[in-house]
Amino acid sequence: MSDRVRLTINDREVQAERGASLLETVRRMGIEIPTLCYNEELSSYGACRLCLVEIFRGDHSRLVVSCVHPVEEDLVVRTDTDRVMRTRRVVAELLLARSPNSEKIQQIAREMGVEEARFQQEDNDCILCGLCVRTCREVVGVEALGFSQRGSKREVTTPFNEPSQVCIACGACAYICPTGYIKLEDKDGVRKIWGKEFKLRKCQECGNHFAPEFQLKYIQEKWNIPRENLLLCPTCHG
Repeated sequence: MSDRVRLTINDREVQAERGASLLETVRRMGIEIPTLCYNEELSSYGACRLCLVEIFRGDHSRLVVSCVHPVEEDLVVRTDTDRVMRTRRVVAELLLARSPNSEKIQQIAREMGVEEARFQQEDNDCILCGLCVRTCREVVGVEALGFSQRGSKREVTTPFNEPSQVCIACGACAYICPTGYIKLEDKDGVRKIWGKEFKLRKCQECGNHFAPEFQLKYIQEKWNIPRENLLLCPTCHG
């Protein structure tokens, strides 16, 4: 079996690596598709539904989420049909109704011609994209976050809504959150995140606080780094 497949995207015949997603393939062609829950360094999740495309097999077609749908031999794909664009606009409206104050979602909605949502506003900055959960698990390797409950009550939280025993306060979840839902505060030598306070280490050279003690201990033990190598901030460390 060949490790390459042939398919047609927007009337162009292309080859792609077997197992690649439609989104990856389309973007390599220079075609832009909006996403919120996708990050190339993380596993695909398909939560936001913005990356919908239409695929055709004979006389039949259907919408699929391109970040989780693999390329297939002889598949015909359209990224810009009326059906695709209408559905994306509805998805943008739903996201805007859920998180009306998010600048990122406002921007995406405007790019699709959506200025306001017809649906009832929820004022909930968490769009359940799962970026924070996947980052914590796949990049940091800690699994301090997860989803709880179902349906309209589904939320991202720490286990049992209690201060996490394994969170290292690295802030990766707050950094990758597209809507600003996850709050992180550094003040007076303490980092606050997910309802818990973490002491920050002070640089022995400049005196600035630069990272949580808990995070540095985690790094030290995981990669067997001598403690003395973690006493200076990145600036002073050179």
